Amino acid sequence: MDHAARLHRLQSILPKNQLDFLLITHLPNVRYLSGFTGSAAALLVGGQGATLFTDGRYIAQARQEVSNAQISIGSKGPFLAAAEWLAAKPGRRTSKPASRTLGIEAESLTAGARDRLRSALRGKVKVRSAPPLVEQARMVKDLAEIRRIREAVQLGAGLLRVARMKIRPGVCEFEVAAAMEYEARRKGAEGMSFPTILASGPRSAIVHGRASEARIPRGGFVVCDFGVILAGYCSDRTRTLHVGHPSREACDFYDAVRQAQQAAIEAVRPGVTAGQVDEAARAVLRKHKLAKWFTHSTGHGLGLEIHEGPRLAAAQPQRLEPGMVVTIEPGAYVPGKWGVRIEDVVVVTASACEVLTPADKDLIVI
Repeated sequence: MDHAARLHRLQSILPKNQLDFLLITHLPNVRYLSGFTGSAAALLVGGQGATLFTDGRYIAQARQEVSNAQISIGSKGPFLAAAEWLAAKPGRRTSKPASRTLGIEAESLTAGARDRLRSALRGKVKVRSAPPLVEQARMVKDLAEIRRIREAVQLGAGLLRVARMKIRPGVCEFEVAAAMEYEARRKGAEGMSFPTILASGPRSAIVHGRASEARIPRGGFVVCDFGVILAGYCSDRTRTLHVGHPSREACDFYDAVRQAQQAAIEAVRPGVTAGQVDEAARAVLRKHKLAKWFTHSTGHGLGLEIHEGPRLAAAQPQRLEPGMVVTIEPGAYVPGKWGVRIEDVVVVTASACEVLTPADKDLIVI
């Protein structure tokens, strides 16, 4: 990963955003810019360089992982250490007491943390919320990131085989999820991207129906939504299986969602808005009179986090660019009856998109 180039690009746009410094406190952003993977850190970025603040637990790790920033080890919280360092740093020669501006990531700081930050700065630096500069950069993945996501997707895809072996009437959902998660660890995953969703029978209508103690019924859909973290990058995949012989109504319901997902995939290309991709899926479900049962967005970006920009939702104006990696996951859910979701990960290419997930989408019957 070229952390130095990422940091340089960020430094180059600070003046355009009327910022002298940017305090990075969201840990995925710290990792993106410096390579540091510890659980306590703040990265202070200025026009002339950057300093990573962390504590004594990470002396060796910081020196091993970070090469493009100075390292400061302290006993205080990293963001307070950064504030005190900045307050002590000589400012520009001016009569104004707060002539420098520090941008903060408002979404990652509580109101209390912001108060403590201002107190530590002692009025010597002006603080304001910065635009999501790092998140905007992270939306477009470089080749190294796409390679890692591809590897995570391939590892995660193999977990469906475990689910197919374990899903049987009377088996507890927890048991299926545990087998999938064990296999992920055995194959080298750092962990799961999110708590495994495994919802059977009427519970399949719960969009985020995490695995429970419920037992799989003799008939009905089973939604399996799962992903792994590999080398820091996430995967995400959903397949819906059916236990027992499906009715014609169930087959038609499943096929409508599959058509909607394919339409959304075919809509993905550079220059198209996120809202247009979402509408491609909704138009198909509307034709099948199922649109009212589609209650979430069509997809989202993923990378160092399971949910990143862009968000593929109604009227979202963000235009897709080559290198963006997004999920395509329409679904339909009838409360108390059943639900179906199908999800793949795709990367936007120069002219269309590439589906990274194995594309087997025929209804699996157990």
